[in-house]
Amino acid sequence: MKITKDEVLYVADLARLNLDEAAIEKFAGQIGDILDYVDKLNEVNTDGVKPTSHAISLTNAFREDEQQDHLDREQVLANAPQKEDGNFVVPKVVG
Repeated sequence: MKITKDEVLYVADLARLNLDEAAIEKFAGQIGDILDYVDKLNEVNTDGVKPTSHAISLTNAFREDEQQDHLDREQVLANAPQKEDGNFVVPKVVG
């Protein structure tokens, strides 16, 4: 499928890209090759093949929620690199 320069420029504009003439020619050829390949894939006989969302079947590995006692504050802070007044000390993130 042939892609025109105008189509490449339209997509580049949507993506806020500035392309030079060489890049436009290159991308037009590459996108055309990709679309030709997709057309070739459309020729494959898929009768009897179930649609899938993943290549392998996935199942959720969730566990049941169980109520537990909370950890002791000293135990939680035992490996903290910095602590002060029973709290974690972390670097300031917001200016």
